[in-house]
Amino acid sequence: MMRETIGYAIIGLGALFDLFGCVGLVRLPDIYNRLQAATKCVTLGTCLILLGGMLVAGRGDMAAKCLLCGAFVLITSPTAAHALARGAYHSGAPLWEGSVIDRYGAEGAGRGGAGEKLP
Repeated sequence: MMRETIGYAIIGLGALFDLFGCVGLVRLPDIYNRLQAATKCVTLGTCLILLGGMLVAGRGDMAAKCLLCGAFVLITSPTAAHALARGAYHSGAPLWEGSVIDRYGAEGAGRGGAGEKLP
């Protein structure tokens, strides 16, 4: 009984993180900030939901599936966000005007190959 209560609390916390990720996806100014909010919050939220599902399910097939899905999310979500951000950068998606420095361009791997400081 206590394990299930803790599991449901962790599921609720995970849903809250997913909600914060969705709000960040809508409210943040450019694609790079949106990707960061979506990746960090939604990855943590989804993993918490799966951990809570493991606790509620106990031992068995469902817990094993939750564990495998959590490992899959932890591997694929940051990789996909990196690929999307790199593709957006190379296609010329503008940085937010409040950005201070373009570190990707500063390392010589950016659009023009030379480091670019933003105003």
